[in-house]
Amino acid sequence: MEKDKNEKVHQTVINKRDFGTLAIDLGSSTTVVVFQKENGQPPELLDLPPISRAPGEIPSLIWKSSEKEECYLIGQEIIDLNLINEKEKNLSQDFKRWIGSSKIEPIYDSKISPEKAGEILIHSIWGKVSTKVKIKRLVLTAPVDTYREYRTWLVNVCNSLKVKEIALVDEPTAAAMGAGLEPGSTLLVLDFGGSTIDMSIVALEGGEGQASPIAQLVRFDGNNLEGKSSQVLRTAKVLGKSGLRLGGKDIDRWISHHLLPEEKPTNSILRKAEELKCELSNINIKETLVITKEVKNNQNSTKFLKLSKKGLEELLIEKGLLKSIEKLFKQTINVAKRNSFELKDLDSVVLVGGGSRIPLIKKYLSNICDSIPFLTPPPIEAIALGALNLTPGVQVKDVLNKGVSLRCWNKKNKKHIWHPLFLAGQTWPTNKPLEIILAASTINQSSIDLIIGEPQEQGSNEIIYINGLPTLKTIESKEEIKKINNTIISIPLDPPSEVGQDCIKLSFNINDKCQLEVKGIDLRNNNKINSQNLGEIR
Repeated sequence: MEKDKNEKVHQTVINKRDFGTLAIDLGSSTTVVVFQKENGQPPELLDLPPISRAPGEIPSLIWKSSEKEECYLIGQEIIDLNLINEKEKNLSQDFKRWIGSSKIEPIYDSKISPEKAGEILIHSIWGKVSTKVKIKRLVLTAPVDTYREYRTWLVNVCNSLKVKEIALVDEPTAAAMGAGLEPGSTLLVLDFGGSTIDMSIVALEGGEGQASPIAQLVRFDGNNLEGKSSQVLRTAKVLGKSGLRLGGKDIDRWISHHLLPEEKPTNSILRKAEELKCELSNINIKETLVITKEVKNNQNSTKFLKLSKKGLEELLIEKGLLKSIEKLFKQTINVAKRNSFELKDLDSVVLVGGGSRIPLIKKYLSNICDSIPFLTPPPIEAIALGALNLTPGVQVKDVLNKGVSLRCWNKKNKKHIWHPLFLAGQTWPTNKPLEIILAASTINQSSIDLIIGEPQEQGSNEIIYINGLPTLKTIESKEEIKKINNTIISIPLDPPSEVGQDCIKLSFNINDKCQLEVKGIDLRNNNKINSQNLGEIR
């Protein structure tokens, strides 16, 4: 089942009378903007001068041009004015990775917060596109690793936009759809972007006369997608997924530090390191060919970045990139196995994102995936195109990425433990609730607090920064639980209960917004415990 790897988006003529769907894939390096008319015509990469570099492609850059006023330059404007290397704190770049992050590392030193930079970019795109066409539906994409926090931010950003429907899809699922596979296919998607690596296994339901739709529609802000398109209904199910906040821009820093260890990695040096990485990713050059890039340091002295393809591959292996991809692969497979998946079920491997161009990545995955065929759709626009395909013609049933646990009292061991409610791989919304009985832990206990968290899988990686350099760290603890939020729901006990006494029976459910809901009864008097929302999980 071979597809055209270089398939391009058709060019159509749009005008102010056209209604349709706008898809925005906010990337660490490049943000992609695609529009599709309601009548089912092919999508179009939108040219938005002066902020676009090419049709549909906007550099993810924001520049604060005035100290006193809210005045900004966007995307290609910054490059054309040669501001990329001037007064770095006025420039915001690589901001996507920090949106939703609990801690922003010092390597991001812009005056503009990451959330503000992303908001400016989305609103700027909206302002330009909405003068050209009438947008009925806006589709946005989000990384797997910070989906929950990123989603909350997007909801707030889009509150002021006058659009009837807003949908959110995770990037790997959108990439699967962007590859253009047939219904009934099962594929592994590696999305290697500028700041994240996301991996997922996606099943496109249907095929052989089977096209039963499924209940969950990817959405946010409470807006259902109407599905009034002439496109044929196609369904997708995420069987397993995992992510890591590491990407192409981290490789640029590795290259810079490796070749110029005594130099501060300025924007100029990092851009040359990126150019070097891209040229060394050409499959047609020899492994031993050394490519040289001339750069200027902070003292305006001339320095040189010199590296071969073999040298780049050795650096990536030394930094643990391949081991990290292998761990993501194992985590994704393990989750998918809980949904009755086997590796032999894979029809294709789909590579998207700029980092997927590095030959070492494909070679390594080829060895892991044996003889499974690879698809390489246009790496930059594949996700945005897939997001369009997902709405309104596709419904997606999703799975929990990390699972969810409840902190409760263990009568046998007489201590608090984390009790798993739903494991990674659990599909949502849930078909039936999970029931659990809780006991009191103190004398005359007057309430029971519900605290939820998500397990951190042993052996998975996280990124830490040592002297500004991204470094992979393995999570060793088997029991590490991260609280999902600071909200604690307290259920009153009336009358108060004694130590070890079974007090309440709770029913937990995941609704169609991926929110954990709970309700129950007091076992001592059969009093009803009203339904409450414990917040969004993922």
